[in-house]
Amino acid sequence: MKFLSTKRHSRAAKPVLLLLALVGCVYAFVSPSASGQADTNVSTQVAQGKEIFQQNCSSCHGLNGEGTTQGPSLAGVGAAAVDFQMGTGRMPMARPEAQAPSKKTKFTDEEIAAVGAYVASLAPGPEVPSSRSLNTSNLKSEELARGAELFKTNCSACHNIEGRGGALPEGAYAPSLMKTSDKHIYEAMRTGPQQMPVFSKSVITDQDAREIIGYLQTTHAEPNNGGFALGGIGPVTEGLFGWIIGIGGLVLVAGWLARKGARAK
Repeated sequence: MKFLSTKRHSRAAKPVLLLLALVGCVYAFVSPSASGQADTNVSTQVAQGKEIFQQNCSSCHGLNGEGTTQGPSLAGVGAAAVDFQMGTGRMPMARPEAQAPSKKTKFTDEEIAAVGAYVASLAPGPEVPSSRSLNTSNLKSEELARGAELFKTNCSACHNIEGRGGALPEGAYAPSLMKTSDKHIYEAMRTGPQQMPVFSKSVITDQDAREIIGYLQTTHAEPNNGGFALGGIGPVTEGLFGWIIGIGGLVLVAGWLARKGARAK
């Protein structure tokens, strides 16, 4: 009886082993092919990006992104810098200015991604953020409050407490964030365009960035109930305008009364 049982198990094991061997062969055949296809796609994207780069960006940044007297080297800036600069229309620059203005881009998302892939191939740098890094739907009220504090500490000196922007020295300015996308806000923090400092993940973590973006979303979504915004700064401008109008009005009234009294005599 033991002999028969062992024989049956031996016969049943053979088809199983054959099946496993077949699966292994199929996997070995398909896996390298898929990997090779992915590598081919990346190489094609980089080549496409290099062609677009050399046609539109090389006059300032060099044929291989090495930089010239007109523009800095792009080694290490990463795909995030490309996505921000080209996605907001700041690059390519039409002419030298104190600061590149935001305008409608003439490139498609695919072309921008291709140039980003090429620049990223020059040296490692910040990547374009994933949708998960930008998801603020699950932020709690205390996290939004922390985002407000982070923005106030690190950003409001230039961008205003509501992100409305402001003037900077030598003709530069901090742009308004009222209509800036969440992705471009994140990329600006990571790449430090123009006068803006770079906030690495060791300084502003991804969670910090999400909280800052969440705060800006809630602030910009608040309804306008009328009246003058006065720059959105709060009691500073409100007090200033109060003094100008109040004291100025009193000075005018005092002057008018003095002139009237002088004529009466």
